[in-house]
Order: sequence, then C-alpha cells, then structure tokens
Amino acid sequence: MFLNVFLSRQEMADNKPWVLISEVGDKGIHEDLVGIIKQHFQIICLEEFLQNPALHGPKIQGMFMWYYSPAAEPSLMSCLPSLKVIANGGVGIDHLDVPYINSFGVKVVNTPGVVSDATADMAMALLLASARQVVEGHLVSVNPKITQAPQSLMGVDVTGSTLGIIGMGHIGYKVAQRSKGFNMRILYHNRNRRSIEDEQAVGASYCEKLDDLLKESDFVVVVVNLTPDTTGLISHRELLLMKPTATLVNVSRGLVVDQDALVKALTSGTIRAAALDVTHPEPLPRNHPLLTLPNVLITPHIGTNTGGTVRKMMQMMVDNVLAAVKGLAVPNE
Repeated sequence: MFLNVFLSRQEMADNKPWVLISEVGDKGIHEDLVGIIKQHFQIICLEEFLQNPALHGPKIQGMFMWYYSPAAEPSLMSCLPSLKVIANGGVGIDHLDVPYINSFGVKVVNTPGVVSDATADMAMALLLASARQVVEGHLVSVNPKITQAPQSLMGVDVTGSTLGIIGMGHIGYKVAQRSKGFNMRILYHNRNRRSIEDEQAVGASYCEKLDDLLKESDFVVVVVNLTPDTTGLISHRELLLMKPTATLVNVSRGLVVDQDALVKALTSGTIRAAALDVTHPEPLPRNHPLLTLPNVLITPHIGTNTGGTVRKMMQMMVDNVLAAVKGLAVPNE
C-alpha cells in the first residue's frame, strides 16, 4: 500500500511541467518562493541547464524571470524549443524584447497590481527619509564620538507641501492616496488625465504640461514605465525648472533620469536632494559620483521587497505559467 502511494506521488511529480529559473537563494529566487513554484512544476536552475542544454531544453515549457534573470537572450531562446511562456516578476518589461520573444510562439506575462502598494510605500519612505534626514540622524545616533545632535541636522516639512507625481497609473495613484494623509497639495502629470472622480478622491490637480508641475512641486515623484519617450525624461532642462528646495524621488527606472544631469543639479544646488530606489546600472559602479553626494539617498531597487508582496507576485507568475502551459487564456499577457 505504502509503495503504491509513493509511486503514485512520484508519477504525479514526474508529470509536472518543467520550468527554468535562475538559481535558488539570495542571488536568485528565495527558497520560500521556490516552494510555491514546486507545487506545480519541476524546476531546473540555469547553471544545471547550461551543462546540457540539448538534454534539458526540449522539456522546458516555462521560464520564471526574477530580477531580470534568466535573460531572454537569443542563445538561450534557441535552446528552448518547447517554451510557451516567460513570466516576469514585476510590472516593467523594458528589459524584454516582447516582439522577438513572441516570434518564437512564446507569451510574456508580468505581475501588475500586486506591486502597487509596496512600491507606493517605498516612494513615501524615500520621500520622508530624505525630507527628515532619517539616515543622517541614524548615523549621528550610532556614532560613539557624537554626544549631541548637531543643529545643522535640519529637515524640510512634508505636511502641507506640494507633491508632483509624474505618472498617475496604479502606483502613482497609490502615492497620491498616501500623500493625502500628509495634507499635501497634489499635482500630477500623465499621458491621459484621470477621471474627475479619481482626482477628487485624492485631491489631485492635473498638469497638462510637465513644466508646470516641476516649477511648483516641493517633491517630485517619478512613477512611469520606461519607454523610448520616458528615457531621459528628467534631464538638465527639467531639473533647472525645479525649485532649489525641491527633492526628486525616483521609483520607476534608472534610465528615466539623466544621472549626469542629476549629479550636476545636486552639486550645484539646483535642487535640494534626490532619493532613488532605481539607478542605471544596478548597482552603480563603486566610483560613481552619486555614491559620494551627501544629499542623495539610494536604495537597491527594493520597492516590491516585502514578504507579502513577493509571495503574491510569485503566485501570480505561477498562475500565468500554468494557464499558458495548459493552453488556457493567460490573465496577464
């Protein structure tokens, strides 16, 4: 009886579709998240796959891309004749050549919606930490040589200030909701104006021209997708339009901001500060000037990094891959 049950379970495991991931652990997918995948799939890691792609390639039907890995490069795609779907962890797909991938008959899916709250929280965390010099205050507090906080440790007001949101999609709107609690005046610029009801719900005013938003805002939060139109969206001209007391917060993609222009603006006093969860590249070279400036706060692209959010992301990826493998309608293609 026990043997029959064991064989039955083994047979079920053997019938699970095969998927490719980068690796298990801190440099890949956390073991807890791998457990979600293993409920439905048999897993092979990239290193093992590359040892014998001719053997493993034909059985791989799905690929889980986490932090841009495995990369959908031609050399890999050509080794995956049975691949049906690539699931991207996150919303942005600027690192994927979707038409090229589709040319192999492979679908691309992402995880919209589930990342919005965590990313909006991160935007507010960066804004608040920069405005109130939280990191600087921590360093003072733990420094054994300092016995009294310097009077120069002076922040700027958040409550009652003007916030400009560039990109009022899911995440941008969540930022507006949070900002309302700080009694901020909220301006936004978007390709399309949101409904009057949406605006009234958060007290936001639409700026048809980006320039108007930049001139009036005390904090500018960038929450756009990376496209050819948004690459370098914030550069020398835009930074010069901002108040010298203003702070730039970027939780979108590093390439949306011209980093050379940002360094110049921060060192010349054109703007007060910058708080960035994204850079280009990631991480920055260790000698990059942004890493040496006292008025810059940088985090390592952790906007979605909460236990609850990453589990929701992974479950959504699993659901999408299962649908594609079974030939069903794919929810988030």
